[in-house]
Amino acid sequence: MRTVDQSLGELAVRFGLVLRGDPDLRVSHVATLAGGSAGALAFLANARYRRQLEATRATAVVLAAEDADLLHPQPAAEPGVHPTAVVSSRALVPRSAAVAAFALVEDGAEIGERAFIGPGCVVQRDARIGADTRLLARATVCAAVRVGARCLIHPGAVIGSDGFGFARDGGAWAKVPQLGTVRVGDDVEIGANTTIDRGAIDDTVIEDGVKLDNQIQVGHNVTIGAHTAIAACTGISGSTTIGKRCMIGGMVGFAGHLTIADDVAVTGCSLVSASIRESGSYSSGIPVAGTREWRRTVAQLRRLDRAPRSAGSRNPRSDE
Repeated sequence: MRTVDQSLGELAVRFGLVLRGDPDLRVSHVATLAGGSAGALAFLANARYRRQLEATRATAVVLAAEDADLLHPQPAAEPGVHPTAVVSSRALVPRSAAVAAFALVEDGAEIGERAFIGPGCVVQRDARIGADTRLLARATVCAAVRVGARCLIHPGAVIGSDGFGFARDGGAWAKVPQLGTVRVGDDVEIGANTTIDRGAIDDTVIEDGVKLDNQIQVGHNVTIGAHTAIAACTGISGSTTIGKRCMIGGMVGFAGHLTIADDVAVTGCSLVSASIRESGSYSSGIPVAGTREWRRTVAQLRRLDRAPRSAGSRNPRSDE
């Protein structure tokens, strides 16, 4: 039997799958539901085997979207509008949707079938929330933002706030109007306190299946390709395009106006200051070391420019 060793997160990004569970769990082989054990990846291809799903010992199971709730069923929300919620008479809220306590739904907003608007959430004017999407407590969807179907937006997330757009005006900064919006695709997950800025003119775009961790900053006019996963505390400056099926580690920083190819992995705490044109794994920074070793390393780096050069070598800093 041929074996592999890959994490569920890697497989989900590579094949564009929606992952429910721990992305760090690893699988090494394929098995049936009945024969699955630790490290096995099983599958449900026929509804007749659903009973085996409950008893399988496989680490993970590949199944259709309509069967996913058999593994991790979401608590059903009672349809209707809570008495303390404020819903504009000019908003569209179907009977199958649920609007929880102290939520606000403004003029022109459209809520999809079976959607859940959690306690304290704000859906501003002309925003649209897709079918079966869930906004958890105190999430904010700003004016004219579009959120697709089956998305999950965690507490405190803000989608569609103004981008950081300012221009020098003499000795002061003048605010540049942010006229675009944010378009979020289907099956997207947005972590707690993550912020996604609206576009300055064109839109900020989060494509289908993207997974964003907590406390990520997405600048204006950024595009994130389908099924890309980004870990916590990453900052993406404006007008950067990240390709499809990328994996971005925690605390990665992207300079603005970059293009990142499809199928790129960037390890944690890296600084991406130039475009990446080819798929593969990329890193930057120096791993942690003991303080004395770190100081010696820095001292050696500072001495490199003063080191003797061979005859005929050219000073790279010279303009000659």
